[in-house]
Amino acid sequence: MTDQYVLTLSCPDKQGIVHAVSSYLFITGCNIEDSQQFGDRDTGLFFMRVHFSAESPVTVDKLRASFAAVGDSFAMDWEIHRADERMRVVLMVSKFGHCLNDLLFRTRIGALPVDIVAVVSNHTDFAELAASYGIPFHHIPVTKGNKAEAEARLLELVRGENVELVVLARYMQVISDDLCKQLSGKIINIHHSFLPSFKGAKPYHQAHARGVKLIGATAHYVTADLDEGPIIEQEVERVGHEVTPDQLVGIGRDVECQALARAVKWHAEHRILLNGRRTVVFA
Repeated sequence: MTDQYVLTLSCPDKQGIVHAVSSYLFITGCNIEDSQQFGDRDTGLFFMRVHFSAESPVTVDKLRASFAAVGDSFAMDWEIHRADERMRVVLMVSKFGHCLNDLLFRTRIGALPVDIVAVVSNHTDFAELAASYGIPFHHIPVTKGNKAEAEARLLELVRGENVELVVLARYMQVISDDLCKQLSGKIINIHHSFLPSFKGAKPYHQAHARGVKLIGATAHYVTADLDEGPIIEQEVERVGHEVTPDQLVGIGRDVECQALARAVKWHAEHRILLNGRRTVVFA
């Protein structure tokens, strides 16, 4: 039986990396199905994603153990995963449910390679929606006085369920610096692309008042710098002068769903590598 695997790596750029990786895969009886690479001249780093296949007795544990020597020789930050492994995900939401509903539906029809193990919210509005998909709903209220306790409950859930990715599907609470560090590279947010303009309430109405012609959304990793983490994906839609504020809101919902879904899919397929404050996305 042939199994599929994905190797991702980043390291200082130097001669021989591709040769070393391809030679290792050949020697271990693996066959390269697809390979993508990028050398960043600005940072001096090299990035690579290899999709390969192998037959028994090759296993992911054996691959990880034997590849360690190659990784060490090039000071690589690397991972090997089974390609059919579904990532365990928690979705977080407040009072806007369009992204939540979209991700739940895409997962149900097999468009996302993830298992949604829980929906977490600081409100109860979407408990019934989660239940309709058979997914546990966790109400974790957040106030100024209990923020640390609420985040501790979230971390307990993440660790207890072996969660690999947390998605802020329009979760409207600021994440603490400590939580950002503990979930570094494993938490994705979505927001409209008007920022830093049109902050606060009713951003689409503010944009309409200024005659904005492009409606956009940005999906990014969450860091301590609010809404300024490494960007994964962006979506944009052109609008005309005749579009009303409410229509702008509807367009905004659509582009948010599209950008976030792609970001989640690429992360779950191990297509994203962090490059300082930027990302390398092998889409």
